[in-house]
Amino acid sequence: MSFSKEDILRIAKEENVRFIRLQFTDLLGTIKNVEIPVSQLEKALDNKMMFDGSSIEGYVRIEESDMYLFPDLDTWVIFPWVTDSRVARLICDVYMPDGTPFAGDPRGILKRCLKEAEEMGFTAMNVGPEPEFFLFKTDERGNPTTELNDQGGYFDLAPTDLGENCRREIVLTLEEMGFEIEASHHEVASGQHEIDFKYADAITAADQIQTFKLVVKTVARQHGLHATFMPKPLFGINGSGMHAHQSLFKGKENMFYDESDKLGLSKTARYYMAGILKHARAFAAITNPTVNSYKRLVPGYEAPCYVAWSASNRSPMIRIPASRGLSTRVEVRNPDPAANPYLALAVMLKAGLDGIKRKLDLPAPIDRNIYVMSEEERIEEGIPSLPSDLKEALSEMIRSHVITEALGEHALAHFYELKEIEWDIYRTQVHEWERAQYMTLY
Repeated sequence: MSFSKEDILRIAKEENVRFIRLQFTDLLGTIKNVEIPVSQLEKALDNKMMFDGSSIEGYVRIEESDMYLFPDLDTWVIFPWVTDSRVARLICDVYMPDGTPFAGDPRGILKRCLKEAEEMGFTAMNVGPEPEFFLFKTDERGNPTTELNDQGGYFDLAPTDLGENCRREIVLTLEEMGFEIEASHHEVASGQHEIDFKYADAITAADQIQTFKLVVKTVARQHGLHATFMPKPLFGINGSGMHAHQSLFKGKENMFYDESDKLGLSKTARYYMAGILKHARAFAAITNPTVNSYKRLVPGYEAPCYVAWSASNRSPMIRIPASRGLSTRVEVRNPDPAANPYLALAVMLKAGLDGIKRKLDLPAPIDRNIYVMSEEERIEEGIPSLPSDLKEALSEMIRSHVITEALGEHALAHFYELKEIEWDIYRTQVHEWERAQYMTLY
């Protein structure tokens, strides 16, 4: 839905909105906001609301801290869970005092990559995300425990699926906020859930992912549960992914579809997939950005570890869903929900566009179960593995001209520094596994 400044001011008055959250996202994907009283709404809609950027991860130094929030009026929504002193939300782009877009704003980075796609003749990148999450019980103080809220499995229902009521309320809340929900179900692991919403253009899809996370956590809290988008919260069960279905359009024409092709895939789709595969190891640090992410990307738990594609099985990194025509799309399966959605979509788009520009050759599909192939067989088939840890992923990222160009110098430098610190803290910690293995042995 589109809103004008006048629409928003009128609705705020009619609905007795008292506060507005001016929302944006830091480099690590964490939602931030400046909350203002409704008396300051008109000022905010005129792009005159300033904040201190030096306090935000990956933004600027203290001597250049003044930044401005430019609300996207079409993101206006009133939070349905606050009935008294009603609160609304506007998602913002971040600008410098001289009126130029801030180079480290993740939403702006995605817009920059979309501009490149537009210059190549594509009018839209459509994205259908599938973020998974876990529900854990909380203790008497409201802190999360490691006890899952149910022992259900794939597509189970109550009473086995004890998260059904919470998940249903999440769906209703999302629908009140304008989401079109396509499906809601229990996932494979105990306590794991998935809610699928309709595809949208890339910016809207990334905005929706951020809103989705906020709603899931808020509603879960109301049910005495803790929702987490951590990729692998427990050893021995499946982790959470965020499969990203994507396609490129020119007007109303899906440029990934060709009815004359055996698989219904156009040359553009094949070049795009070749670019994704070519740069997969380099963009993994963005799509799988935490130490924990790489504990999901291991064989045996349905997560893709190998850089390959197929139209008929789910072990490769890229799968081609069966739908054709306007629904023809590429499903990239390695991203996880800890990723900053703006940056994740930006680097995948940039990789795909590089494949189109250079007309990269798409390797043959791998229609066998890669998990049961030996290392020798994978080498013979030319199937690389995704990075095995965050350190390896960062090294691959920093060497890639395509991915570093997608991020830009500012975001690249700050993201790399933050993740190097994260890796170093993890590397130097002594973990419980080490004590269990070595305390009595040595």
